[in-house]
Amino acid sequence: MSRGKVKWQDVPSGMEDPLSWAVSTRDAEAMSMVARALDAEEVALAYQPVMRAGSGQVAFYEGLIRIYDPAGRIIPARDFISSIEATELGRRVDCAALDMGLQTLADHPELRIAINMSARSIGYPHWMQVLTRGLDRDPTAGERLILEITEHSAMVLPELVTCFMRDIQARGVAFALDDFGSGHTSFRHLRDFFFDILKLDALFTRGIAGNPDNQVLTQALLVIAEQLDMFTVAEAVESGEDAAWLEANGIEYLQGYYYGAPTIHPPLHRDES
Repeated sequence: MSRGKVKWQDVPSGMEDPLSWAVSTRDAEAMSMVARALDAEEVALAYQPVMRAGSGQVAFYEGLIRIYDPAGRIIPARDFISSIEATELGRRVDCAALDMGLQTLADHPELRIAINMSARSIGYPHWMQVLTRGLDRDPTAGERLILEITEHSAMVLPELVTCFMRDIQARGVAFALDDFGSGHTSFRHLRDFFFDILKLDALFTRGIAGNPDNQVLTQALLVIAEQLDMFTVAEAVESGEDAAWLEANGIEYLQGYYYGAPTIHPPLHRDES
């Protein structure tokens, strides 16, 4: 079928909604692309620096999964993760990201790296094998690894996440709650999870210097983080004005294009912490 608007005559029999058909087709294409890249080992991590507020120093890097399409173009996770997150392909992507992150930690003993994961991967045997093998191989890896779980993912299986975090934190691994403030986590679960880091969602931080409503909301979230003894990271920092406001109001770490875009060829600086 040629690209362009979906026409009624293009929709398969039995599927009356053209939008549903278009979404289904898009998801199938994304899954096929990801499966091919994984089978061919055409995957990489793109590293984005997370800066310590007021210091100009990199505190750690977030390693973001990327795949290559057949033309060699780099495809970011946002273009396919929603199509695969609940499938076994999502588990395989988590395995690949964790494996590459642990290898980077082994190659660069001065670094700290955050790797994204889904709560669903906790019950995936191969993912747990990758994690255990990496922690056993390098006794310093645990204290240099941060695992990031989104609010939405954490709330899928909150009891499982809580038990997993308790066990893995005993090995030195830190946990970050990603996209905090997007509305999925109840305060009861937030207290029970014992996350080490809260990453404030871009919904609040982008353009915050000129948004009084978001300033008030962010200050409230910072109070929660302080009460629960968690470090804070502001995501999507894209201007000097936003960075200055966030630093002045107590944000401890900042991440965004103002400091650097994710790159598969990162300037891996030594962590001075």
